[in-house]
Amino acid sequence: MGLTIAVTRERREGETRCAVTPETVQKFVGLGATVVVEAGTGLGSSIPDSQYVDAGAAVKPDTRAVLDGADLVLKVRGPTAQEIAALKPGALVVALLDAYREKDTVQALASANVTGFAMEFVPRITRAQVMDALSSQANLAGYRAVIEGAYAYGKGFPMMMTAAGTVAAAKVFIMGVGVAGLQAIATARRLGAVVTATDVRPATKEQVESLGAKFVAVEDEEFQNAQTAGGYAKAMSEEYQAKQAALTATHITKQDIVITTALIPGRAAPVLVTADHVASMKPGSVLIDLAVEAGGNVAGAKAGEVVTTANGVSIVGYTNLPGRIAADASALYAKNLVAFAGLLIKDGALSVDLEDEILKAAVVTHGGAVVHEGVRG
Repeated sequence: MGLTIAVTRERREGETRCAVTPETVQKFVGLGATVVVEAGTGLGSSIPDSQYVDAGAAVKPDTRAVLDGADLVLKVRGPTAQEIAALKPGALVVALLDAYREKDTVQALASANVTGFAMEFVPRITRAQVMDALSSQANLAGYRAVIEGAYAYGKGFPMMMTAAGTVAAAKVFIMGVGVAGLQAIATARRLGAVVTATDVRPATKEQVESLGAKFVAVEDEEFQNAQTAGGYAKAMSEEYQAKQAALTATHITKQDIVITTALIPGRAAPVLVTADHVASMKPGSVLIDLAVEAGGNVAGAKAGEVVTTANGVSIVGYTNLPGRIAADASALYAKNLVAFAGLLIKDGALSVDLEDEILKAAVVTHGGAVVHEGVRG
């Protein structure tokens, strides 16, 4: 019997993305697989069931029917307990498992003897770039953060010269210059804002300036040597941290929109904007916290809510920003999954080599146990 790939409807609250598109269904069918999709899977991404059928998938009405006999299950978020219970032993699940926080899901996968791969653990090496779901989704999150900021901000972004007077350009400050931060810079610049950005890694200064933004940091000798040979940030001295904090505090006071993007895998997000910072901002200013699900970079941020402070500052804590641009997010994530699945499928059947450096880094559960050291510990 051939390979069966199953895709179920996402059931996590607020999750609008899906793990397969008609385009990727065709690719899997071309690999010799049978693709079974649960009815309604693509509705949040504007993909009706009929498009899956036209692409060659079978659409079934309930979860158990979809998962019955499935060899490989593709998800956006980790499967629910009911989905795991419907899987056959030895099945493979590939998803953004959020493995550090979703411990119960990970343990359930292990107990069910299911091999679970976490897309967030795909290593950032050259041959895995096309599988890098964190980057594809962070890129869209950075874009959407600016759109949400523009919506919440009660004024225009670009400078406008009119007969009635001049409208000043919005001042946007990006804290954290990773994939999301760089896209946020580019988007805010396209909208006409005056953009500044900061990061603890000195190499990001050139990236910021190449996008037309100004880099904000205490650029002393310690800062110039604040990056390891591998490109990671070094721990900074208390003296430097105090100087940088003073500069940041002065800068934030002048900003209209601040977007924070700092995440540390397996740890709570660092607080970048304190209550004092928020209190110093002008009425009508907006803070967008992209790390709110991991505890937040902004004091007072609440997951899934927009908080308005006593001094009239809006703190936007929307979760799953990629899901607010679901059609594109699903299209990119589905392509990430196709590339990853290519490591699992050979000649129309599963062929899993856990010594492959990508699979070895991404596998979380296998053989009835939690095998990822960082999660197991």
